[in-house]
Amino acid sequence: MNKRIGILGSTGSIGCNSLEVISNLNEKGFNCEVVFLSTNNRTEILKQQVDIFKPKFVFIQNPEKSAEFRKLYGHLTEVIPPEKSLSDFIKLPDYDILVNALVGFAGLAPTLEAIKCKKYIALANKEVLVVAGELVNKLIDHHKIQLIPIDSEHSAILQCLLGENENSISKLILTASGGPFRTKSKEEIKDCSIIDALNHPNWNMGDKITIDSATMMNKGLEVIEAKWLFNMDVKEIEVIIHPQSIIHSFVEFKDSSVKAQLGIPDMKIPIQFALTYPERVPSEFPKLNFDTLKDLTFERPDLDKFECLKIAFETIKEGKTYPIVMNAANEVAVHLFLNGKIGFYGISDLIRKSLDSHIPSSDFDLDDIVRIDQSTRQEIFKSF
Repeated sequence: MNKRIGILGSTGSIGCNSLEVISNLNEKGFNCEVVFLSTNNRTEILKQQVDIFKPKFVFIQNPEKSAEFRKLYGHLTEVIPPEKSLSDFIKLPDYDILVNALVGFAGLAPTLEAIKCKKYIALANKEVLVVAGELVNKLIDHHKIQLIPIDSEHSAILQCLLGENENSISKLILTASGGPFRTKSKEEIKDCSIIDALNHPNWNMGDKITIDSATMMNKGLEVIEAKWLFNMDVKEIEVIIHPQSIIHSFVEFKDSSVKAQLGIPDMKIPIQFALTYPERVPSEFPKLNFDTLKDLTFERPDLDKFECLKIAFETIKEGKTYPIVMNAANEVAVHLFLNGKIGFYGISDLIRKSLDSHIPSSDFDLDDIVRIDQSTRQEIFKSF
């Protein structure tokens, strides 16, 4: 297996896990070359990655950090100037697989460019399909490329569907841990601290995704992503809380049988599946010990307590340009919460306010998506 891999967002949780997977594969005799890495400003971690993986190119979005890195380490790798965009950057290197581990709307443009360049894409960015699912799918069909999800839930669904006829599917059931507030009342959550919201019981993720887990907006984003990945109507997608995070999702079929994919809560497993798809490669990742699995429990999400999940379901049912607004408003609201500007339920309030003031359109292109995203953010920031 010879793979030439580029990673956008290499210093985040998914990026670091991806490099660990690549290292493990190489130790087993596979040939996975890391061609390029990118970060926003975490250059200390990037330097460690450059020392180990020796990529040909790196891209640092922060201009000051980029200039400093080039001065200190330009002899180790080519530092692409930040005057270029990420979309320009991914046209440059010679690679086969793009791992998109960027967080948020920033992942859209480089993903579209990678599709046009006919690259295999391992996608860990929910927002790409949330805001532009129809556009992305049209480009994938036109350029005949593969896009494989890294998210554990969507990877689980893909694995359950291998060998199945898509016409036999009845329902997709995404599991959710319930986050740090699963057992808390709405009154208890209302005045929670940032530290409380970042205290995820099962997964180690970046701040934005962890807050999305606390509000359950992450599951709402995943519902929309599943719609586009698997060509399903939103009425055929459900969410169930599974606190142990052992079952990563279910697929129900028309004959009433159900498939589930199980594994320990470790992102390296779906990352390796995405990088080696359609093959399965041996790993040293910890395995499930069924002797110690005392309970696997399930419960319905409380949509009053988790208002963001309710908003996401409403938004995708309405369709049109509403998901673009929802996503932009959520990104800004999470930023404001993490900076102490609003309370926890201020996140859902701001999203609802942005959606209520939006005049939707059913006819839109990439320029419209960018314009709506930017205008939504600007309108919110005007109030702060």
